[in-house]
Amino acid sequence: MRVRVRFFARYREAAGRERIEIDLPPGGTVEAAWSAVAARHPELAAFRPFTLFAVGHEYVKPDHELAAGDELCLFPPVSGGAPDDVFRVVEEPLSPDAIAAEVDHPGAGGIVIFSGIVRNETGGRPVKFLEYEAHAPMAAAKMREIGDAIRARWPSVKRVAMLHRVGRLEIGEASVLIAVSAAHRQEAFEACKYAIDTLKRTVPVWKKEHFEDGEVWVGREGG
Repeated sequence: MRVRVRFFARYREAAGRERIEIDLPPGGTVEAAWSAVAARHPELAAFRPFTLFAVGHEYVKPDHELAAGDELCLFPPVSGGAPDDVFRVVEEPLSPDAIAAEVDHPGAGGIVIFSGIVRNETGGRPVKFLEYEAHAPMAAAKMREIGDAIRARWPSVKRVAMLHRVGRLEIGEASVLIAVSAAHRQEAFEACKYAIDTLKRTVPVWKKEHFEDGEVWVGREGG
């Protein structure tokens, strides 16, 4: 079967091209595809321990089986944002004070925090508790992309932190915290709003609402 392989960033530059096609036996895995790519482009072999793989819009593991016509994307490590920015999926309770400390910066004139809280009803229907599930590595990568976009759009931003909790959450607990520090308050407000609005559209996190008489998956949601 024939599979397309697409290179990004330093991989594209090292290989000297953006795409190639390779032939694999039926049931060939991502790891097998990497071996075929490295045989053709040995200059990429040293990058294997750091490589991220995706098919379509989803990250996949090395043992993922490919199908004829798939496009396998090879990503270098996601390295955008500043070293002190924070993007994580966590299981422990979230603390506004702790995330404020994460973005504290001597050049910041304002820190804005958004906290998404579990409410006790949806459409008039009482909620008992929520469960959140995430594709954690991809969720962190997508949050970092949001951080990159914030820094490109609001240069006065000093630090960005985004935390999303997974597991069971009780009424009143925070499911997501976003903090942005910036030289001026307007940029901090605008960047924080952009972050939560974009997170809710793009980050792979899902929630299940539990009621007295049933439960329902709501879909991708940020809080």
